[in-house]
Amino acid sequence: MNAPINAPKLYDCRDAFAATLERLAAENETIVAVCNDSVGSSKLGGFKAKFAERLVNVGIAEQNMVGVGAGLANGGRLPFVCAAAPFLTGRSLEQIKADISYSNANVKLVGISSGMAYGELGPTHHSIEDFAWTRVLPNLPVIAPCDRIETAAAVEWAAAYNGPCFLRLSRVGVPDLLPEGHEFQLGKANLLRQGSDVTLIANGTLTHRILKAAEILAERGINARVLNLATVRPIDEDAIIAAAKETGAIVTAEEHSIFGGLGSAVAEVVVDNAPVPMKRLGVPGVYAPTGSAEFLLDEFGMAPFAIADAAQSLIRRK
Repeated sequence: MNAPINAPKLYDCRDAFAATLERLAAENETIVAVCNDSVGSSKLGGFKAKFAERLVNVGIAEQNMVGVGAGLANGGRLPFVCAAAPFLTGRSLEQIKADISYSNANVKLVGISSGMAYGELGPTHHSIEDFAWTRVLPNLPVIAPCDRIETAAAVEWAAAYNGPCFLRLSRVGVPDLLPEGHEFQLGKANLLRQGSDVTLIANGTLTHRILKAAEILAERGINARVLNLATVRPIDEDAIIAAAKETGAIVTAEEHSIFGGLGSAVAEVVVDNAPVPMKRLGVPGVYAPTGSAEFLLDEFGMAPFAIADAAQSLIRRK
């Protein structure tokens, strides 16, 4: 099927990650990449060609990989530890807790192909629990960029930040949403659209979908605010509280379980500071079936029109 006329160009955020990492590595010889036999899927081929002596491939041994990253950091290196998100987080959570978070090691964890990007490979390859697992750990910022521009900015920020962090990147193509030259600020939401009737909040691959939902709502006479909340921890409490008080209703959408993820993080702020009706869209506490990421997001009610319908229903509860 041909792409619709005037459809926006879609970009793989992994490409922006790889290009930025290569540029930073050329400027900083302490930067190293560590991976789990995932040079291709982590887009580290260019890094390997330029800095072969700075690429450590531990094979399919994710727990060991995280420990190697911590050791490299202790030795004065700046490691970016890259692996498919379900295996980086699920298999290595104890090492992330003890060797990275508790030790406050200067390691950058990069979860590739997050959410349901590996949809056709089934639930074992879906990463719909990683927000919940990582955001409870002290000292560990959790970041899910919405496009290639924010990805590049987040990688630059991570390299300059003295401490651990978790970058959650998808392989699903997304359009540009932020302006060129955007500067990433930890814990700060991006206001993508002003509105007063309801607030739509997302990050990562869902951000462009909630923007489309806002356009659908505008055609229905509903003015929706849109927030890109790339930082899940620390979360932008001020932006969330303002949204609750000024729009009176909040819808969150995420490529994650509705338990413990972005929606839960937003709800925690709302219930403590400005209770308003909320709707959390995501995977509803089940293992997602096998299918493409686009199919699965639509199946779980996160097509733009479905997000718009959810917002419109929620407004009636205000």
